[in-house]
Amino acid sequence: MQAEIITIGDEILIGQIVDTNSAFIGKALNSIGVSVYQITSIQDEKAHLLKAFAEAESNADIIIITGGLGPTKDDITKHTLAEYFNDTLVQNDDVFRHVEHLFKKYINQPVSEVNKKQALVPSKAKVLNNRFGTAPGMWLEKGNKTFISLPGVPYEMKALIEMEVLPQLLQKYKRSYILHKTMLTYGIGESVIAERIESVEDQLPEHIKLAYLPGLGRLRLRLSGKGENEAVLLKEINAQVDKILPLIKDVFTGFQEGNEGLEQIIGAQLTKQKQTLAIAESCTGGKLAEVFTKKAGASSFFRGAIISYATQTKIDVLEVPEDVIDTYSVVSAQVAKVMATNVRKKLKSDFAIATTGNAGPTKGDSDADVGTVFIAIATKKGVEAHQFNMGNHRERVINKTVNKALELLQKEIFKN
Repeated sequence: MQAEIITIGDEILIGQIVDTNSAFIGKALNSIGVSVYQITSIQDEKAHLLKAFAEAESNADIIIITGGLGPTKDDITKHTLAEYFNDTLVQNDDVFRHVEHLFKKYINQPVSEVNKKQALVPSKAKVLNNRFGTAPGMWLEKGNKTFISLPGVPYEMKALIEMEVLPQLLQKYKRSYILHKTMLTYGIGESVIAERIESVEDQLPEHIKLAYLPGLGRLRLRLSGKGENEAVLLKEINAQVDKILPLIKDVFTGFQEGNEGLEQIIGAQLTKQKQTLAIAESCTGGKLAEVFTKKAGASSFFRGAIISYATQTKIDVLEVPEDVIDTYSVVSAQVAKVMATNVRKKLKSDFAIATTGNAGPTKGDSDADVGTVFIAIATKKGVEAHQFNMGNHRERVINKTVNKALELLQKEIFKN
């Protein structure tokens, strides 16, 4: 069972917005055993749409289209779908009443003439109720192929996928199972790990694949399998995991569930142990705090952060002694240790992280080379600082520092 995703809109093609819809849809389809064959982004132009629809029909069983469903003249998806299916547009009374309701409740004025057109749908289409917007989803079938057209607004599209599309696909199609198991590693590169696990990889069954997913200072190893029996497939994948883990045990940090990152694994561990974390950031500028707080539930373990970006802020807020800065430089192990120790005490946490470094492109208040970073981890038992050279690209330095700080923190949590 294969699907193709088509996203429509010039705003994607010119880089004005990033296509996050395809990523969401791909993950959702994968969760029910549907493989995505191809993702295509195209202009909102009739000839281009007709060509894309025809190609997708030849490639896939399920074609999911997002975008181009607004009421204005440059949104022509449903008109083109009607032409492709040799159909005409008709007013759907349920959709019209829904549009009226939204205008009355949120805009407090009659439905405009242009928005009345939102109730027009191909006569052959099954309407998918968009409870959060005026453009309905549409489900059309051509032989054994299914076309699903959804609005491009992400929160509207997501609700339709979860509440309408997935349940109906599950009912209509018999699918294989697709399972993944992802192992997180930190500290060594892809080529080193590939050498370690080469013998296991060479003997993988044909229906189980291994993917290397490198990041800055981290590497994910994802085993993916496809089969008709879920329990058997899971057992087969776990057997391969058991072969790989002894070969990477020194750099293995846990399993990734879904899009779970190391920060969420750490958060879950701290919450389970009823322990807390505080952060003092300089060169990472709040990025480290952001990775912990972007998911709900961080308040159960995260005390807070002090973004002491300027040297004077380190002195005034974190109470780093001026003589320590004068003697060792603001980018030093000594300053990192004081930052971590003091933020842990100030915010009354069990663990604390501090970052100070030179992310570039200029040296700032320190003579340290661009890319020089110190990360300190403080606990009730003491504080340790570690020095790294993260390269000379500013964004890369910051992100590598965040990843390394997470790695060091997790090791400290395991020790304590």
